[in-house]
Amino acid sequence: MRNAPTILHLDMDAFFASVEQASKPSLRGKAVVVGGLGPRGVVATASYEARVFGVHSAMPMGQARRLAPHAAYLVPRFTLYRAISEQVMALLRELSPLVEPLSLDEAFVDLEAGGTAWDEASARRAGEMLRADIRAVTGLTGSVGLAASKMLAKIASEQAKPDGLFLIEPGTERALLGPMPVRTLPGVGPATGDHLRRAGITTVQELAEAGEDELVRLLGKAHGHALYAMALARDERPVVAEREAKSVSVEDTYDVDIHDRLRVGLEVQRLADRCVRRLREAGLSGRTIVLKVRRYDFSTLTRSETLRGPTDDPAVIGEAAARLLDSVDTTGGVRLLGVGVSGLADYTQEDLFAQAMPARAAQPPEEAVIEAVAERPEPAERHWRAGQDVRHAEYGPGWVQGSGLGRVTVRFETPLSKPGRVRTFLVDDAALEPADPLPLVPDAAPGEARAAAPVRDAAAAGGGGPDVVVPAGTEWAVDAGEVRGVGQDAAGGREGG
Repeated sequence: MRNAPTILHLDMDAFFASVEQASKPSLRGKAVVVGGLGPRGVVATASYEARVFGVHSAMPMGQARRLAPHAAYLVPRFTLYRAISEQVMALLRELSPLVEPLSLDEAFVDLEAGGTAWDEASARRAGEMLRADIRAVTGLTGSVGLAASKMLAKIASEQAKPDGLFLIEPGTERALLGPMPVRTLPGVGPATGDHLRRAGITTVQELAEAGEDELVRLLGKAHGHALYAMALARDERPVVAEREAKSVSVEDTYDVDIHDRLRVGLEVQRLADRCVRRLREAGLSGRTIVLKVRRYDFSTLTRSETLRGPTDDPAVIGEAAARLLDSVDTTGGVRLLGVGVSGLADYTQEDLFAQAMPARAAQPPEEAVIEAVAERPEPAERHWRAGQDVRHAEYGPGWVQGSGLGRVTVRFETPLSKPGRVRTFLVDDAALEPADPLPLVPDAAPGEARAAAPVRDAAAAGGGGPDVVVPAGTEWAVDAGEVRGVGQDAAGGREGG
C-alpha cells in the first residue's frame, strides 16, 4: 500500500435519478425512483429524497410504491446515462491513464500514475477540480474518496456522500475502520455478516481482534485471509485500466409468466440474437453458450454448452441455446430468460460443421412464426412510458408524466427552463412524437465553473455534511449542507449512489 492518498474513487450521486431531476425541473428536490415499472420491476436508483422513505436500489418496485406513493416513477433512459457517463470518464482520463470503470457512474483513478498527485495536498486539489469539472460539464454532482488503496478510497467516497470529498490520511486507516460495521468491507454480504454476528463479531475492530486463524475457521481459507487483511487496512490491488470482459449476456423478466413452450423458444431465440449483436458491437466471439431460466417458483436454472471454437454466428449460438432449452422443464411457467456467451475471444473460428447445423435449419418453421405473430399482435394504440422524451408540434419538448385509458399526460419543460405546464392528449395524437434527450447544461469548458463549486474536505472539517452548491433558479432548499425537497410529492409515475 502506498504512502500517499493518490487513489481516487468517484461515485456519482444517485446517478440515474439525478439525471432525471436535472433534465426535469419540476422534479428537482422531489422523490424520484428509476427502474422497471412493471409488476416485477425493481428499483435501479432512488433519489435521496426517495431514500428518506426507505426506497433503495434492487428493491421490488411494488414495495417502493407502497413506501413512497407520491414519488415520480420513471423508466431508465440508458442512452442518455451512457452519454453522460462517457463525459465523466473522459474527465477522469484527463487525470490519469489508469482509470478503472466499475459501472456507468463509478470508477477508480490512479492519480500518481498520471502525475496529477503525489501527496495529500495535490490529491485534494485534484479531487476538488474533478468535482467542479463534473458539475460544469454535466450539471451533476459526484462524491470523491481519496486514500492510499482502492478499498479505502471506496469507503472514503461513501463517507463523502452526497456531493462531497473525503480524504483518508495515511496512518489513520485503522482508527477510521475500527468502529465501522463489518458490512463496510467489500465481500461481506448479508450471509457473511450474519455468520460473523453469530460469532460475536460486528465491527471491523472486532474482526481484526478475532485473528486470522479464527476467521479462516469461520469463513474458510481464502475468505478468512482476505477479510483479515482488509480489517488491517491492507489492500495491494492496483488500478487496472482495462477490465477484460468475462461474458456477454442479455436477459428479460416478464410481467406475466410464459407457459407456452413455443413462446419460450421464440423468446430464447430473440435473446440469442440480441446477445450476438452485443458480441459483434464489442468485436468479440465466444465458445460457451449459457442459458438462464427462472421458473414460476423463483427457482433459477442455468445450462451451458461449450463449442469447439469461438463464434459470433447467430445460427450457431441460437441452435446451442435451443438445445440447452430442451433440457429444461418449463412446466408451470417461466418468469425470466437469459442467454449469455463466455469464453470470449477477439476472433472467430468458423467451424460450423462441428458446431451446428446450417443457418437455414436454425430458423423456426414458417407455421411457428405465424402463430407467434398471432399471439403477440401489434398494439392498436401507441404506448408511452413515464419519463420518456417527447416533442409536440405546437408545445415543443417535454416528457411523459403518465398514460392510460387512451390518454397521455405530458409536462412541457426542458433542463434549462422553469417547471413546465402539463397537458393531456390522445395516445395517437399525430402532433406528439418521441424525441431525443436534451443536453443537461449549455456547452462549457471544464475549468469555467470551478470557482462556483466550493468543496469542503469532510475529513479536515471534522465531520458534518459536505458543501452543496445549488444552481440558481431551482426549487431546492439547503439546510445544514443537505439538499432536501421543498415538497415530497411529485407528479408522474451497482446503480446505487
